[in-house]
Amino acid sequence: MQFTSEQRLDDGVLEREFTLGEIPGILWTPGSASAPAPLILLGHPGGLRKMYPRLVARARHSAADGFAAATIELPGSGDRPCSAAAEQARADLRRALEAGEPVGDEIVDRLVLPLVEKSVPEWQAALNALLSLPEIGGPVGYSGGVIAIGIRLAVVEQRISAAVLFAGSFVPAAMFEEARQVTIPLHVLLQWDDEGNDRQAALDLFDAFGSKEKTLHANLGGHTGVPQFAGDAAAQFLARHLK
Repeated sequence: MQFTSEQRLDDGVLEREFTLGEIPGILWTPGSASAPAPLILLGHPGGLRKMYPRLVARARHSAADGFAAATIELPGSGDRPCSAAAEQARADLRRALEAGEPVGDEIVDRLVLPLVEKSVPEWQAALNALLSLPEIGGPVGYSGGVIAIGIRLAVVEQRISAAVLFAGSFVPAAMFEEARQVTIPLHVLLQWDDEGNDRQAALDLFDAFGSKEKTLHANLGGHTGVPQFAGDAAAQFLARHLK
């Protein structure tokens, strides 16, 4: 891990951009931490620059609760090399949505499964590097989307103690079987009127999770309309399980 820039935000949070091989990322740490801080991995749908305002807001909220937060760019997003297969799947998805047609499993599999296969090991490599820093300690939480990435991480990464998952992206049918293997505490956010998300599929996925402690927090509104109190409840969930 190589830090490439550093700035102190107006609330004292230290923001550092880094690279891990070809993967760019950002780490935020509390301004007045007296001990190694627990870590929250911030998931997102790709495009660090585009997502930055929302990511930094979530990171500052986490820092106020005493947590470090970090994120990395997804494969094929931002300045990372594009995948021709992923671009074709994305185009096929747009075509189906614009035509008002159901999105077939084959398109979802082509779009999401390769992303999960590539990005999850990258998240694990980033976690290895982050936990080697003296200012970062455990436990670790995961918060955000793409939900299929969160599912895989919750299954394979034993260092993640709890997760907040955003039900706002397509989920391959194969991931439902993996969801049954998830056992960590979960808090799932669902926007009831999300125009890009199959509500019934999201409810079926929640039902499939094997966790003994799982909460579904559903609110009216579209994809980007998550109310502040819902975000606050998710933050409180992570604070309860990571402190």
